[in-house]
Amino acid sequence: MDPIRNPFSPGAGTPPPELVGRDTMLRQAEIALGRIRIGRPAKSMVLVGLRGVGKTVLLYRIRDRAEQAGYKALMIEAPEDRTLVELLVPPLRRVLLSLDAMAGFSEKVKRGLRVLRSFVSTARVKSGDLELSIEPEAGAADSGILESDLGALFVALGEAAADRGTAVALCIDEIQYLSQEELGALIMAIHQVAQRNLPLVVVAAALPQIVALAGKSKSYAERLFDFPRVGALEPGDAREALEGPAHSLGVGFAEAALEEVARVTEGYPYFLQQWGYETWNAGAGPVLTLDDVRAASVAAVRNLDEGFFGVRFERLTPREKNYLRALASFGPRPQRSGDIGALLQLPANSAAPLRNSLIRKGMIYSPAHGDTAFTVPLFDQFLIRVMPDWNPGN
Repeated sequence: MDPIRNPFSPGAGTPPPELVGRDTMLRQAEIALGRIRIGRPAKSMVLVGLRGVGKTVLLYRIRDRAEQAGYKALMIEAPEDRTLVELLVPPLRRVLLSLDAMAGFSEKVKRGLRVLRSFVSTARVKSGDLELSIEPEAGAADSGILESDLGALFVALGEAAADRGTAVALCIDEIQYLSQEELGALIMAIHQVAQRNLPLVVVAAALPQIVALAGKSKSYAERLFDFPRVGALEPGDAREALEGPAHSLGVGFAEAALEEVARVTEGYPYFLQQWGYETWNAGAGPVLTLDDVRAASVAAVRNLDEGFFGVRFERLTPREKNYLRALASFGPRPQRSGDIGALLQLPANSAAPLRNSLIRKGMIYSPAHGDTAFTVPLFDQFLIRVMPDWNPGN
C-alpha cells in the first residue's frame, strides 16, 4: 500500500495516530492540574515505565492540556551530560518575562526575576541579558546550596504566577538522569511550594528506578508525588491502536494478523507502531494478512536492531555488553543479581560497579532488592541475536 499514507509512526516521542489506553492517567493529571489552578492542594506526578511505553508522548499530552487549562507549561529533558540548573534557567526566565509582559505592574514578578538573577549568579549559569539588566535579590537563592536556592526560586516563581492569576507546569522528561543532589533539591522545592499552596506543579517521566531514587533522596517524596505506572497496552487497547488508524483509511487487519502483532510486540506501544508501519508497507490491502505481518517482521526487527536497540547497545563498554548478555541468557524476567555475577564468575566487588554503571545509563533497574531487569522491552531477544556465540567464559 501507499507508504506516504501510512498512518503509523514509530519514533522516539512521536505521537501515535491514536493515543489509547491512557485515559485514566490523563484524567488523573487533569484533576491535579485543575485543583492546583484553583488553589486546591494536589500532588505532582512522575510517569514511571520502561522504554517504548509512550511516557514522553503522554508527558507532551499533559503539557498540552495544562496549556489549555491556562498554565504556563514548560517541557525540558534531563540528559546525562547537563545539570538541572542549566536546564531550568532558560525556560524559567522565559516564563517570568512572559508574566512581566502581562498588563499591569507586579512586584511579585519583578521579585521573581531578581531571585532568578541571584540564582543564576550563584550557580554561574549564562542566561543572556538577564545578568545585565536586573539586580539580584540579596539573601534569596544565593547561598550556593542547591536544595535551599532551588526552593527559594520555585517559591518566587509560584508567587509571581499566583499574582498574575495563572499557574506553572514544569514537565521534565528522563528525570532518572538527575543526580541525587539535584533530585533531592527538586523534591524539596516542590515541598516548599506545596506548603505555601502555590500554583506550581511538576509532571515528569522516568524509568522505574526513579521510585527508589526519589525515596532515597527524600523520605517524604511519596507524599508529594504520585507515581502512576505506564506499561504495555491491554489486548483490547493494542487492537484499537492498530485497527483505528488503518480503518480510518479504509484498511482492515485479519484476525490472525492482529494476534501475531500482539504476540511479537507484547503490547508495547513503540513496537505496535513499528509493526503497524512495516505491515502497512508490506501489504497490498485492503485487508492486512498474517503473511503481511510475517513479511513485515523481517523489516521491523532489522530497523529495531539498527535503531531502537542498536543505538543503546553501541553506548556500552564490552564488559557492560557481557553483563547484559548474561542477564539475557536467563530470559526476559527479573533475575537475581548474584546469579548474573555467578554466571560470569565475577566477585561481588566487580559485578556491583558494572551493574551500577548500567543502571546509571538507563539500561537496567532493580524492581526489588537484589533483582535486576531490563528497562528496554525485548532487549534480551536483541542481545541473543547480536551476540549469538556468546559464552560466559569469554
